[in-house]
Amino acid sequence: MSKVVKYMKGLCICNVCLLLCVLMGCSGQRPIRQFKNEDRIKIVTTIYPLQNFASEIGGEQVEIINLVPAGMEPHDFELSTADMQLLEEADVFIYNGAGMEHFVDKTLAAVTNKDLVVVEAAKDIKLLEAKHSHDEDTHESDEETYDPHTWLSIENAVMEAEAIKEALCMIDTNHADDYEKNYTTYKERLDALDETYREELAKVSSKTIVVAHEAFGYLCQEYGLSQVAVEGLSADSEPDTARMKEIIDFCRENKIKVIFFEELVSPKVANMIAQEVGAETDLLNPIEGITAEQESQSLDYIGLMEQNLEALKRALK
Repeated sequence: MSKVVKYMKGLCICNVCLLLCVLMGCSGQRPIRQFKNEDRIKIVTTIYPLQNFASEIGGEQVEIINLVPAGMEPHDFELSTADMQLLEEADVFIYNGAGMEHFVDKTLAAVTNKDLVVVEAAKDIKLLEAKHSHDEDTHESDEETYDPHTWLSIENAVMEAEAIKEALCMIDTNHADDYEKNYTTYKERLDALDETYREELAKVSSKTIVVAHEAFGYLCQEYGLSQVAVEGLSADSEPDTARMKEIIDFCRENKIKVIFFEELVSPKVANMIAQEVGAETDLLNPIEGITAEQESQSLDYIGLMEQNLEALKRALK
């Protein structure tokens, strides 16, 4: 596997100021976060899965700040000046890529931290083309070609964890053996989860899920399922009347028992469809972010994927 580590070169301060003006909008009031331990590798991640992978591999040697706060839908996230300051102080910046983070290109162009190591975790993953429809009233555009939710394939999650491990081993050779051991242990847990998914989903009688938005392509491809999405990649867009009728007709014809909604997004549309066709609703988590309650329960990627498996088994039995 090729390395996914790139070094960033700083720009002159005048360019930085101009780019910051473009980057910074009204991002709402969020607590100002700061790194606290100078003796640890300082890591900034963009979304929760990457934060979790980095924590599992880095262990006590790293301090991680995730840009998207608990409870916020990542598609709604906007950078603040404080977030940019974190990158100026960080040793490593880990983002998913595949179009997940709309702000990354401008952000990296604005960073003056010449020592920052940048990891595009999904760089070596074969991407799935998105099959969403385009609607003038949504934020979607022809540029959104690929499904960015790569981590919902557990095999992809292993690849992203490996990319993070490679970066940590390179920049902190003194603890490379620790990172290798942590990665090996975590990979074993992910492999066991993958095996459980394959065994359990091989038993289900139905293979089609109806979901709120087109986030589960990698999961479906990996485990022999197919998704019918009410809307495309934009988690908070709403379908027009024609699309609603199309979905309702499909659910009736195929005797769909469950309409999946997702965390951090309103379940209104899923509820409407379920009521119309006499189905139930249930949560299927794209694991883009994490809620404050899940954070307090110390739920992690594996735990959330286990919950997803149980939801799939209920819906497809």
